[in-house]
Amino acid sequence: MPIFLYNTLVKTNQEFKPLHDGKVLMYNCGPTVYSHPHIGNFRSFLFADTLRRCLEFKGFAVTQIMNITDVGHLLEDQDEGEDKMEMAARREKKDPRQIAQFYTDEFMEITGLLNCLPASKYPRATEHINEMIELIQKLIGRGYAYVVNNAVYYDITKFPGYGKLSGNPLDQLQAGARIEVHPDKKNPMDFALWKHDPKHAMQWDSPWGKGFPGWHIECSAMSAKYLGETFDIHTGGEDNIFPHHECEIAQSEGASGKKFVNYWMHVRHLLVDNEKMSKSKGNFYTIKDILNKGFSPMALRYLLTSTHYRQPLNFTLESLGAAQTAVQRLLDFRARLQEQALPAPDGQPGAETISCVIDNAITKFENAMDDDLNISEALAAVFDFMREANKLSLDKTGSARLLATFDRFNVVMGLKIEEKGLLDSEIEGLIRQRNEARKNKDFAAADKIRNDLKSKGIVIEDTPQGMRWKKI
Repeated sequence: MPIFLYNTLVKTNQEFKPLHDGKVLMYNCGPTVYSHPHIGNFRSFLFADTLRRCLEFKGFAVTQIMNITDVGHLLEDQDEGEDKMEMAARREKKDPRQIAQFYTDEFMEITGLLNCLPASKYPRATEHINEMIELIQKLIGRGYAYVVNNAVYYDITKFPGYGKLSGNPLDQLQAGARIEVHPDKKNPMDFALWKHDPKHAMQWDSPWGKGFPGWHIECSAMSAKYLGETFDIHTGGEDNIFPHHECEIAQSEGASGKKFVNYWMHVRHLLVDNEKMSKSKGNFYTIKDILNKGFSPMALRYLLTSTHYRQPLNFTLESLGAAQTAVQRLLDFRARLQEQALPAPDGQPGAETISCVIDNAITKFENAMDDDLNISEALAAVFDFMREANKLSLDKTGSARLLATFDRFNVVMGLKIEEKGLLDSEIEGLIRQRNEARKNKDFAAADKIRNDLKSKGIVIEDTPQGMRWKKI
Protein backbone atom coordinates (compact mmCIF):
# COMPACT_ATOMS: atom_id res chain seq x y z
CA MET A 1 0.00 0.00 0.00
CA PRO A 2 1.34 3.48 -0.84
CA ILE A 3 1.73 6.18 1.78
CA PHE A 4 0.28 9.65 1.23
CA LEU A 5 1.90 12.74 2.77
CA TYR A 6 0.70 16.34 2.93
CA ASN A 7 3.11 18.49 0.95
CA THR A 8 3.18 22.14 2.04
CA LEU A 9 4.57 23.06 -1.38
CA VAL A 10 1.42 21.95 -3.24
CA LYS A 11 -1.03 22.23 -0.31
CA THR A 12 -2.45 18.73 -0.68
CA ASN A 13 -1.80 15.07 0.07
CA GLN A 14 0.45 13.34 -2.43
CA GLU A 15 1.47 9.75 -2.88
CA PHE A 16 5.03 9.48 -1.61
CA LYS A 17 7.48 8.43 -4.30
CA PRO A 18 11.14 8.68 -3.25
CA LEU A 19 13.92 9.62 -5.62
CA HIS A 20 15.56 6.22 -5.14
CA ASP A 21 13.72 2.92 -4.84
CA GLY A 22 13.57 1.76 -1.24
CA LYS A 23 15.53 4.73 0.10
CA VAL A 24 14.45 8.04 1.66
CA LEU A 25 16.62 11.14 2.09
CA MET A 26 15.25 13.38 4.86
CA TYR A 27 16.42 16.63 6.47
CA ASN A 28 14.96 17.92 9.74
CA CYS A 29 15.48 21.44 11.05
CA GLY A 30 17.09 20.80 14.42
CA PRO A 31 17.69 22.86 17.55
CA THR A 32 19.41 26.20 18.03
CA VAL A 33 21.49 25.24 21.04
CA TYR A 34 21.29 28.38 23.17
CA SER A 35 18.84 27.34 25.92
CA HIS A 36 17.00 24.39 27.46
CA PRO A 37 14.75 22.76 24.84
CA HIS A 38 11.05 23.21 25.51
CA ILE A 39 8.02 21.09 24.74
CA GLY A 40 7.18 23.08 21.61
CA ASN A 41 10.61 22.32 20.12
CA PHE A 42 10.15 18.64 20.74
CA ARG A 43 6.76 18.38 19.10
CA SER A 44 8.59 19.02 15.84
CA PHE A 45 11.54 16.74 16.65
CA LEU A 46 9.25 13.88 17.75
CA PHE A 47 7.23 14.25 14.56
CA ALA A 48 10.43 13.80 12.56
CA ASP A 49 11.19 10.66 14.56
CA THR A 50 7.67 9.28 14.05
CA LEU A 51 7.85 10.01 10.32
CA ARG A 52 11.13 8.12 10.09
CA ARG A 53 9.69 5.20 12.06
CA CYS A 54 6.65 5.07 9.79
CA LEU A 55 8.80 5.09 6.64
CA GLU A 56 10.98 2.31 8.03
CA PHE A 57 7.82 0.39 8.99
CA LYS A 58 6.91 0.63 5.30
CA GLY A 59 10.25 -0.91 4.38
CA PHE A 60 12.27 2.17 3.39
CA ALA A 61 15.87 2.73 4.43
CA VAL A 62 15.97 6.30 5.76
CA THR A 63 18.96 8.63 5.82
CA GLN A 64 18.01 11.25 8.40
CA ILE A 65 20.00 14.47 8.83
CA MET A 66 19.17 16.87 11.70
CA ASN A 67 21.29 20.00 11.97
CA ILE A 68 22.59 21.70 15.10
CA THR A 69 22.51 25.51 14.80
CA ASP A 70 25.34 26.92 16.90
CA VAL A 71 25.89 30.27 15.17
CA GLY A 72 24.03 32.77 13.01
CA HIS A 73 20.45 32.43 14.26
CA LEU A 74 19.42 35.94 15.21
CA LEU A 75 16.63 36.92 17.58
CA GLU A 76 13.20 37.14 15.91
CA ASP A 77 14.72 35.31 12.90
CA GLN A 78 15.69 38.61 11.26
CA ASP A 79 18.84 39.75 9.44
CA GLU A 80 19.65 42.36 12.07
CA GLY A 81 19.99 41.99 15.81
CA GLU A 82 21.77 39.76 18.29
CA ASP A 83 22.82 36.19 17.63
CA LYS A 84 20.99 33.81 19.98
CA MET A 85 24.28 32.14 20.85
CA GLU A 86 25.87 35.44 21.85
CA MET A 87 22.82 36.39 23.88
CA ALA A 88 23.12 33.13 25.82
CA ALA A 89 26.86 33.60 26.26
CA ARG A 90 26.31 37.05 27.77
CA ARG A 91 23.50 35.73 29.98
CA GLU A 92 25.58 32.86 31.34
CA LYS A 93 28.97 34.61 31.18
CA LYS A 94 30.48 31.85 29.03
CA ASP A 95 32.05 31.48 25.61
CA PRO A 96 29.45 30.82 22.84
CA ARG A 97 31.16 27.52 22.08
CA GLN A 98 30.75 26.40 25.68
CA ILE A 99 27.08 27.35 25.48
CA ALA A 100 26.65 25.35 22.28
CA GLN A 101 28.32 22.26 23.70
CA PHE A 102 26.32 22.32 26.95
CA TYR A 103 22.93 22.61 25.26
CA THR A 104 23.87 20.18 22.48
CA ASP A 105 24.69 17.61 25.17
CA GLU A 106 21.36 18.30 26.86
CA PHE A 107 19.49 17.97 23.56
CA MET A 108 21.11 14.60 22.87
CA GLU A 109 20.32 13.42 26.41
CA ILE A 110 16.64 14.34 25.98
CA THR A 111 16.35 12.67 22.56
CA GLY A 112 17.53 9.51 24.29
CA LEU A 113 15.05 9.89 27.15
CA LEU A 114 12.22 10.35 24.63
CA ASN A 115 13.41 7.30 22.66
CA CYS A 116 14.19 9.14 19.42
CA LEU A 117 16.14 7.08 16.92
CA PRO A 118 19.61 8.59 16.44
CA ALA A 119 19.83 10.57 13.21
CA SER A 120 22.32 9.44 10.59
CA LYS A 121 24.20 12.68 11.22
CA TYR A 122 23.85 15.78 13.40
CA PRO A 123 25.94 18.34 11.48
CA ARG A 124 26.90 21.51 13.37
CA ALA A 125 26.87 24.82 11.55
CA THR A 126 30.27 25.86 12.90
CA GLU A 127 31.85 22.73 11.40
CA HIS A 128 30.59 23.53 7.87
CA ILE A 129 31.73 27.11 7.29
CA ASN A 130 33.77 26.11 4.22
CA GLU A 131 30.71 24.50 2.60
CA MET A 132 28.69 27.67 3.26
CA ILE A 133 31.40 29.89 1.73
CA GLU A 134 31.53 27.67 -1.37
CA LEU A 135 27.75 27.85 -1.75
CA ILE A 136 27.77 31.64 -1.37
CA GLN A 137 30.50 31.92 -4.00
CA LYS A 138 28.38 29.86 -6.37
CA LEU A 139 25.38 32.15 -5.79
CA ILE A 140 27.51 35.24 -6.45
CA GLY A 141 28.86 33.66 -9.64
CA ARG A 142 25.35 32.89 -10.88
CA GLY A 143 24.14 36.42 -10.21
CA TYR A 144 21.86 35.65 -7.27
CA ALA A 145 23.95 37.38 -4.61
CA TYR A 146 25.97 40.58 -4.22
CA VAL A 147 28.74 41.80 -1.92
CA VAL A 148 28.61 45.08 -0.06
CA ASN A 149 30.68 46.29 2.91
CA ASN A 150 32.16 42.83 3.62
CA ALA A 151 28.69 41.25 3.73
CA VAL A 152 26.82 39.19 1.13
CA TYR A 153 23.09 39.44 0.40
CA TYR A 154 20.74 37.36 -1.73
CA ASP A 155 19.02 39.45 -4.42
CA ILE A 156 15.46 38.22 -4.02
CA THR A 157 14.31 39.74 -7.32
CA LYS A 158 16.55 37.29 -9.21
CA PHE A 159 14.52 34.29 -8.00
CA PRO A 160 10.95 34.49 -9.41
CA GLY A 161 9.84 31.45 -7.41
CA TYR A 162 10.33 33.16 -4.05
CA GLY A 163 7.13 32.72 -2.04
CA LYS A 164 5.98 29.46 -3.62
CA LEU A 165 6.21 27.53 -0.35
CA SER A 166 4.52 30.07 1.92
CA GLY A 167 2.05 31.26 -0.72
CA ASN A 168 3.36 34.82 -0.43
CA PRO A 169 4.26 36.16 -3.90
CA LEU A 170 7.28 38.44 -3.94
CA ASP A 171 5.34 41.51 -5.06
CA GLN A 172 2.97 41.16 -2.11
CA LEU A 173 5.86 40.63 0.30
CA GLN A 174 7.64 43.72 -0.98
CA ALA A 175 4.48 45.83 -0.88
CA GLY A 176 3.64 44.66 2.63
CA ALA A 177 7.15 44.93 4.04
CA ARG A 178 7.21 46.70 7.39
CA ILE A 179 10.94 46.41 7.97
CA GLU A 180 13.45 49.24 8.03
CA VAL A 181 15.33 49.38 4.73
CA HIS A 182 18.96 48.46 5.30
CA PRO A 183 21.24 50.86 3.40
CA ASP A 184 23.34 47.98 2.03
CA LYS A 185 20.40 46.06 0.57
CA LYS A 186 19.17 46.49 -2.98
CA ASN A 187 15.67 45.41 -1.92
CA PRO A 188 14.02 45.36 1.53
CA MET A 189 13.39 41.59 1.37
CA ASP A 190 16.96 40.65 0.45
CA PHE A 191 18.48 38.47 3.14
CA ALA A 192 22.02 38.01 4.42
CA LEU A 193 24.15 35.06 3.36
CA TRP A 194 27.28 36.32 5.12
CA LYS A 195 27.29 38.95 7.86
CA HIS A 196 29.92 41.45 8.91
CA ASP A 197 29.98 42.58 12.52
CA PRO A 198 33.35 43.28 14.21
CA LYS A 199 31.70 42.89 17.63
CA HIS A 200 30.49 39.36 16.96
CA ALA A 201 32.34 36.80 19.09
CA MET A 202 32.36 34.05 16.44
CA GLN A 203 34.25 35.05 13.28
CA TRP A 204 35.69 33.24 10.26
CA ASP A 205 37.83 34.39 7.35
CA SER A 206 36.07 34.58 3.99
CA PRO A 207 36.71 36.09 0.54
CA TRP A 208 34.68 39.09 1.73
CA GLY A 209 36.44 39.61 5.04
CA LYS A 210 35.90 38.29 8.54
CA GLY A 211 32.30 37.49 9.43
CA PHE A 212 29.81 34.74 10.09
CA PRO A 213 27.08 32.97 8.11
CA GLY A 214 23.39 33.79 7.93
CA TRP A 215 21.02 31.25 9.46
CA HIS A 216 19.38 30.22 6.17
CA ILE A 217 22.58 29.36 4.29
CA GLU A 218 23.55 26.84 6.96
CA CYS A 219 20.76 24.39 6.17
CA SER A 220 21.23 24.70 2.41
CA ALA A 221 24.94 23.90 2.71
CA MET A 222 24.60 21.02 5.17
CA SER A 223 21.66 19.34 3.42
CA ALA A 224 23.51 19.46 0.09
CA LYS A 225 26.63 17.92 1.62
CA TYR A 226 24.87 14.94 3.20
CA LEU A 227 21.81 14.42 0.98
CA GLY A 228 22.64 15.99 -2.38
CA GLU A 229 21.23 18.93 -4.31
CA THR A 230 17.77 17.32 -4.45
CA PHE A 231 16.29 15.11 -1.76
CA ASP A 232 12.96 13.68 -0.67
CA ILE A 233 11.63 15.26 2.55
CA HIS A 234 12.32 18.40 4.58
CA THR A 235 10.53 18.96 7.89
CA GLY A 236 10.23 21.69 10.50
CA GLY A 237 7.76 23.71 12.52
CA GLU A 238 5.21 25.86 10.73
CA ASP A 239 7.15 28.94 11.86
CA ASN A 240 10.02 27.76 9.63
CA ILE A 241 7.96 28.05 6.44
CA PHE A 242 8.68 31.76 6.16
CA PRO A 243 11.29 33.06 5.94
CA HIS A 244 13.66 30.18 6.72
CA HIS A 245 12.47 27.47 4.34
CA GLU A 246 11.50 29.98 1.68
CA CYS A 247 15.07 31.29 1.76
CA GLU A 248 16.52 27.78 1.70
CA ILE A 249 14.65 27.09 -1.54
CA ALA A 250 15.90 30.32 -3.13
CA GLN A 251 19.51 29.58 -2.13
CA SER A 252 19.60 25.91 -3.05
CA GLU A 253 17.71 26.15 -6.34
CA GLY A 254 19.57 29.33 -7.28
CA ALA A 255 22.88 27.55 -6.80
CA SER A 256 22.04 24.21 -8.39
CA GLY A 257 19.35 25.02 -10.93
CA LYS A 258 17.52 21.92 -9.66
CA LYS A 259 14.47 21.32 -7.50
CA PHE A 260 15.55 21.41 -3.86
CA VAL A 261 13.01 19.25 -2.00
CA ASN A 262 10.11 17.11 -3.24
CA TYR A 263 8.02 16.96 -0.03
CA TRP A 264 7.84 19.70 2.61
CA MET A 265 6.18 18.76 5.90
CA HIS A 266 5.43 21.18 8.74
CA VAL A 267 4.19 20.75 12.30
CA ARG A 268 1.58 23.07 13.83
CA HIS A 269 2.29 25.18 16.88
CA LEU A 270 1.81 23.83 20.38
CA LEU A 271 -0.38 25.77 22.81
CA VAL A 272 -0.30 25.50 26.58
CA ASP A 273 -3.66 25.89 28.33
CA ASN A 274 -4.98 27.30 25.03
CA GLU A 275 -2.42 30.09 24.98
CA LYS A 276 0.91 30.69 23.33
CA MET A 277 3.69 29.44 25.56
CA SER A 278 5.29 32.34 27.41
CA LYS A 279 7.46 32.72 30.49
CA SER A 280 5.51 35.83 31.48
CA LYS A 281 2.27 33.81 31.54
CA GLY A 282 3.81 31.06 33.64
CA ASN A 283 2.97 28.40 31.06
CA PHE A 284 6.46 27.88 29.63
CA TYR A 285 7.75 24.33 30.11
CA THR A 286 11.13 22.89 29.24
CA ILE A 287 11.43 19.15 28.88
CA LYS A 288 13.28 18.97 32.20
CA ASP A 289 10.45 20.96 33.88
CA ILE A 290 7.99 18.24 32.88
CA LEU A 291 10.20 15.36 33.95
CA ASN A 292 10.92 17.05 37.27
CA LYS A 293 7.17 17.09 37.94
CA GLY A 294 7.26 13.29 38.01
CA PHE A 295 5.87 12.56 34.55
CA SER A 296 7.56 9.83 32.57
CA PRO A 297 9.41 10.61 29.31
CA MET A 298 7.11 8.15 27.52
CA ALA A 299 4.00 9.98 28.74
CA LEU A 300 5.43 13.17 27.25
CA ARG A 301 6.30 11.42 24.00
CA TYR A 302 2.81 9.92 23.82
CA LEU A 303 1.10 13.29 24.36
CA LEU A 304 3.27 15.20 21.88
CA THR A 305 2.76 12.60 19.14
CA SER A 306 -0.84 11.47 19.72
CA THR A 307 -2.45 14.44 17.92
CA HIS A 308 -2.06 14.71 14.16
CA TYR A 309 0.96 16.86 13.37
CA ARG A 310 -1.07 19.31 11.22
CA GLN A 311 -3.58 19.90 14.01
CA PRO A 312 -2.87 22.33 16.86
CA LEU A 313 -2.05 20.59 20.13
CA ASN A 314 -3.21 22.10 23.42
CA PHE A 315 -0.85 20.94 26.16
CA THR A 316 -2.15 20.76 29.73
CA LEU A 317 -0.89 18.95 32.79
CA GLU A 318 -4.24 17.16 32.90
CA SER A 319 -3.76 15.85 29.36
CA LEU A 320 -0.25 14.77 30.29
CA GLY A 321 -1.70 12.82 33.21
CA ALA A 322 -4.13 11.12 30.84
CA ALA A 323 -1.21 10.28 28.54
CA GLN A 324 0.63 8.70 31.45
CA THR A 325 -2.44 6.55 32.15
CA ALA A 326 -2.60 5.50 28.49
CA VAL A 327 1.07 4.53 28.49
CA GLN A 328 0.53 2.48 31.66
CA ARG A 329 -2.29 0.60 29.88
CA LEU A 330 0.12 -0.21 27.06
CA LEU A 331 2.76 -1.34 29.56
CA ASP A 332 0.31 -3.54 31.42
CA PHE A 333 -0.99 -5.12 28.23
CA ARG A 334 2.47 -6.00 27.01
CA ALA A 335 3.44 -7.36 30.42
CA ARG A 336 0.41 -9.68 30.47
CA LEU A 337 1.28 -11.05 27.04
CA GLN A 338 4.89 -11.52 28.05
CA GLU A 339 4.09 -13.61 31.11
CA GLN A 340 4.31 -17.37 30.92
CA ALA A 341 0.64 -18.28 30.43
CA LEU A 342 -0.99 -21.15 32.29
CA PRO A 343 -2.66 -23.82 30.17
CA ALA A 344 -5.69 -22.16 28.63
CA PRO A 345 -9.14 -23.17 29.88
CA ASP A 346 -11.76 -24.76 27.67
CA GLY A 347 -13.04 -22.41 24.98
CA GLN A 348 -9.59 -21.24 23.97
CA PRO A 349 -9.80 -19.51 20.57
CA GLY A 350 -8.24 -21.21 17.61
CA ALA A 351 -5.48 -19.83 15.43
CA GLU A 352 -8.08 -18.52 12.97
CA THR A 353 -9.71 -16.28 15.59
CA ILE A 354 -6.35 -14.86 16.71
CA SER A 355 -5.37 -14.27 13.07
CA CYS A 356 -8.59 -12.33 12.52
CA VAL A 357 -7.88 -10.05 15.50
CA ILE A 358 -4.31 -9.48 14.30
CA ASP A 359 -5.17 -8.90 10.64
CA ASN A 360 -7.95 -6.43 11.43
CA ALA A 361 -5.65 -4.45 13.71
CA ILE A 362 -2.77 -4.35 11.22
CA THR A 363 -5.07 -3.19 8.42
CA LYS A 364 -6.56 -0.37 10.50
CA PHE A 365 -3.14 0.70 11.81
CA GLU A 366 -1.46 0.74 8.40
CA ASN A 367 -4.37 2.53 6.71
CA ALA A 368 -4.22 5.26 9.35
CA MET A 369 -0.46 5.78 9.11
CA ASP A 370 -0.58 5.70 5.30
CA ASP A 371 -3.04 8.61 5.46
CA ASP A 372 -0.49 11.36 6.19
CA LEU A 373 0.51 9.79 9.53
CA ASN A 374 -2.97 9.84 11.09
CA ILE A 375 -1.56 8.82 14.45
CA SER A 376 -4.79 9.31 16.42
CA GLU A 377 -6.56 6.75 14.22
CA ALA A 378 -3.56 4.44 14.46
CA LEU A 379 -3.61 4.62 18.26
CA ALA A 380 -7.35 3.91 18.22
CA ALA A 381 -6.57 0.76 16.23
CA VAL A 382 -3.99 -0.28 18.84
CA PHE A 383 -6.39 0.13 21.74
CA ASP A 384 -9.13 -1.73 19.81
CA PHE A 385 -6.62 -4.53 19.29
CA MET A 386 -5.87 -4.59 23.01
CA ARG A 387 -9.58 -4.80 23.91
CA GLU A 388 -10.13 -7.70 21.52
CA ALA A 389 -7.01 -9.49 22.71
CA ASN A 390 -8.05 -9.13 26.35
CA LYS A 391 -11.25 -11.05 25.60
CA LEU A 392 -9.25 -14.10 24.57
CA SER A 393 -8.02 -16.95 26.75
CA LEU A 394 -4.55 -17.59 25.41
CA ASP A 395 -1.82 -20.19 25.56
CA LYS A 396 1.85 -19.34 25.10
CA THR A 397 1.67 -19.53 21.31
CA GLY A 398 -1.32 -17.16 21.08
CA SER A 399 0.27 -14.72 23.50
CA ALA A 400 3.50 -14.72 21.49
CA ARG A 401 1.65 -13.93 18.26
CA LEU A 402 -0.23 -11.03 19.84
CA LEU A 403 2.93 -9.77 21.50
CA ALA A 404 4.77 -9.74 18.17
CA THR A 405 1.93 -7.73 16.63
CA PHE A 406 1.90 -5.23 19.49
CA ASP A 407 5.67 -4.78 19.26
CA ARG A 408 5.32 -4.17 15.54
CA PHE A 409 2.92 -1.30 16.26
CA ASN A 410 5.26 0.03 18.91
CA VAL A 411 8.07 0.29 16.39
CA VAL A 412 6.08 3.23 15.00
CA MET A 413 4.75 4.58 18.32
CA GLY A 414 8.30 4.63 19.63
CA LEU A 415 7.41 4.00 23.26
CA LYS A 416 10.16 2.57 25.40
CA ILE A 417 8.22 -0.29 26.95
CA GLU A 418 10.66 -2.32 28.98
CA GLU A 419 10.34 -6.03 29.51
CA LYS A 420 9.29 -6.90 33.03
CA GLY A 421 12.65 -8.43 33.81
CA LEU A 422 13.52 -10.70 36.67
CA LEU A 423 12.44 -10.17 40.25
CA ASP A 424 14.99 -10.30 43.02
CA SER A 425 14.85 -13.21 45.45
CA GLU A 426 13.17 -11.18 48.22
CA ILE A 427 10.24 -10.18 45.96
CA GLU A 428 9.90 -13.70 44.61
CA GLY A 429 9.81 -15.02 48.17
CA LEU A 430 7.04 -12.60 49.16
CA ILE A 431 4.98 -13.59 46.12
CA ARG A 432 5.34 -17.28 47.01
CA GLN A 433 4.33 -16.52 50.63
CA ARG A 434 1.24 -14.65 49.43
CA ASN A 435 0.22 -17.46 47.12
CA GLU A 436 0.59 -19.89 50.00
CA ALA A 437 -1.45 -17.63 52.33
CA ARG A 438 -4.28 -17.42 49.79
CA LYS A 439 -4.16 -21.19 49.32
CA ASN A 440 -4.59 -21.57 53.10
CA LYS A 441 -7.35 -18.89 53.06
CA ASP A 442 -5.25 -16.64 55.32
CA PHE A 443 -6.48 -13.51 53.56
CA ALA A 444 -5.23 -11.13 56.26
CA ALA A 445 -1.67 -12.34 55.71
CA ALA A 446 -2.16 -12.21 51.95
CA ASP A 447 -3.36 -8.58 52.15
CA LYS A 448 -0.41 -7.61 54.33
CA ILE A 449 2.05 -9.11 51.86
CA ARG A 450 0.24 -7.34 48.99
CA ASN A 451 0.80 -4.01 50.78
CA ASP A 452 4.43 -4.88 51.47
CA LEU A 453 4.94 -5.63 47.79
CA LYS A 454 3.28 -2.36 46.77
CA SER A 455 5.69 -0.43 48.98
CA LYS A 456 8.50 -2.12 47.05
CA GLY A 457 7.02 -1.10 43.68
CA ILE A 458 5.18 -4.33 42.82
CA VAL A 459 1.42 -4.35 42.27
CA ILE A 460 -0.44 -7.68 42.52
CA GLU A 461 -3.54 -8.46 40.46
CA ASP A 462 -5.71 -11.53 41.11
CA THR A 463 -7.41 -12.68 37.89
CA PRO A 464 -9.44 -15.76 36.86
CA GLN A 465 -6.31 -16.95 35.07
CA GLY A 466 -4.19 -16.57 38.21
CA MET A 467 -2.06 -13.98 39.96
CA ARG A 468 -0.27 -11.31 37.92
CA TRP A 469 2.23 -8.68 39.00
CA LYS A 470 3.58 -5.49 37.50
CA LYS A 471 6.22 -2.98 38.43
CA ILE A 472 5.26 0.62 39.17
